[in-house]
Formats: sequence, C-alpha cells, structure tokens
Amino acid sequence: MKKFAVFDIDGTLIRWQLYHAVAEALAKQGLLDPKIHQTIKDARMRWKKRTHTDAFRDYEGRLVSAYDRLITQLTPEQMQVAANSVFNEYRDQVYTYTRDLIAQLKDRKYLLLAISGSQTEIVDKIAKHWGLDDWVGSTYTQKGGRYTGAKIVASADKAKILDKLVTEHKLSYKGSIAVGDSASDIKMLELVELPIAFNPEKTLFDHARQHDWKIVVERKNVVYELERTSGIHYWLKTI
Repeated sequence: MKKFAVFDIDGTLIRWQLYHAVAEALAKQGLLDPKIHQTIKDARMRWKKRTHTDAFRDYEGRLVSAYDRLITQLTPEQMQVAANSVFNEYRDQVYTYTRDLIAQLKDRKYLLLAISGSQTEIVDKIAKHWGLDDWVGSTYTQKGGRYTGAKIVASADKAKILDKLVTEHKLSYKGSIAVGDSASDIKMLELVELPIAFNPEKTLFDHARQHDWKIVVERKNVVYELERTSGIHYWLKTI
C-alpha cells in the first residue's frame, strides 16, 4: 500500500489565510457592505496590534459571519473572479519548509493530500498548482446557479475526511506524514506516524509538546526544529 502525506494549506503551505483573502477579494469587487468591511478591518487591526489574546478569533469570527451572510447574494461567477484574484496573488507565497517537503515527498512517490477549511474554489487551484494528488476544501451548496447558504466545512472534522481519503486511495498509515499549524489539525495529526506541528498556534503547540511531536518553525529565511532537552525546555536546531 502506498504511503501518503497530508497538508493543511492556510498558514502551512500558503503564508496567509486563503479564506480571508477570498473574502477580501469579494469586498474589493464591491460585494461586501462597506460598514461591515470596516468592522472586519478594525478587528483585524486589533489582532495585528495583539490587543488581547483572543483578537485573532474575534477577527476571524466577524469575517466568517459576514461571509456566511454574503454568500447567498453571490453567483458562482463572482466567486470564481475572487478565487482567480487570490490564486494569482498568493499561489507562490509559500513557506520554504512545506514547499521543499512536498517536492521531496513527491520524489519519494508519496501520494500528496490536502485538507483545508478554505473555499473549494481556491483550494482546487492551489492544490493543482502544487501538484497534489487529492484534496478537500469547504463546500458551499449551490441550487439554481446560486449559493443556498448551506456549507460543509472541511476543517470541522479533518480526521474523518482523512480516513475517507485513505480508504478511497487504498493508502497505508505506515510511514504517513501530516503537517498542520492550528488546533483544527490536531485530530488529523493524531492519525499519522509522523505528525509535524508547523508554526503552531498555542493550542497545537501545547498538544505537540505533550505528545513529543515534531515542531518546526520558519522565521524569515531560517527554519528551526524545536527539540526537547530536559523537562519542558527546548532548544532550536537549524534544519
């Protein structure tokens, strides 16, 4: 049975959140109410200033709420315009660690998968661009050429999606690898032999540390692996 590696995309391969970028692209088309857009930008600035520990969640929550209200007013054509814009801007804005890991594993004949909470319209483009074999993004239901508002969020249960992909492709968990950066990746990471917490947010970092998972940090032009030395102390090893 073939080995595989599975990647998160936003903040793991791509250096920004594609879901957020698509919402911003829709706003630039004039499709988002300016007052709501300003509220989102204000929340994003509070996060950038690190005004409180939940600033990012507050920003993201406002953005998702606005997007969910907007989606029923959009046509698939408008969504594709936004997805194309985001793809053209962000497709090569990637982390060197995950970019190089994908290339190495491809040479070793791994099947390459991705599971992302971002819209399938943009996930499709990014996954194809980077030569992945299969992928799943969040799907917004359509009926009669319009979005209904119903959605299937891929990041809600990445473990279940991964199990399905493993079964469909007749893959083996032996030698399997997963890379993710956030708490929504934990269940997926728990399934594989080599879980990699990459630039992890605090919840994932704490979980990875407790379970002795590999922790990798990329900062500017240097990639570090965090290694335990004694107790809870870590040192950085350049890789």
